[in-house]
Amino acid sequence: MSARTVLVIPGRMFGPYSPLLFYAAWAARVRGAQVRNLHWTPPSDLDAAGRAEWVRGQVGPVLDEVTETGGPPLVIAKSLGSYAAPLAAERGLPAVWLTPLLREPEVVAALRRATAPYLLIGGTADPEAWDGQLARQLSPHVLEVDGADHGMFVPGPLAGSAAVLGQVATAVERFLDQVVWPV
Repeated sequence: MSARTVLVIPGRMFGPYSPLLFYAAWAARVRGAQVRNLHWTPPSDLDAAGRAEWVRGQVGPVLDEVTETGGPPLVIAKSLGSYAAPLAAERGLPAVWLTPLLREPEVVAALRRATAPYLLIGGTADPEAWDGQLARQLSPHVLEVDGADHGMFVPGPLAGSAAVLGQVATAVERFLDQVVWPV
């Protein structure tokens, strides 16, 4: 068995230790993966036109390093990190895309080109980023949570959002066990 490696790519607001990314990475870690967390601070003046290029510049060198030391990684990315989809597609990397930017043409085009399997996770209360119908056209591996926003929070007591986090963790575990690293 080759070494299992994971590259965790954060979103704009929270780093790799935010609950969604942490639990997804932990699922890989307990399956023997070495986890590499990418840390970044996006420029405050980063506009829509520059996002894809900026993310590519941040992620590309780290992907090269991770691949050189541990083999082709599984990519786990949140939101802004989904601009790394072209890199994952070019390199044939499996991925977990948490609240991917499915309204961004370059992200969707990359997902359409991808040859490796990927899991898409989003919520119905995130219309600026999530499109459940498109997600199901792009991949057979989709978790769509009714009422969840871009942070995968649902209205009401926090216990409901914690339950969503549990759903996300379970979907990631199943994807890893059944698709990426079948047992």
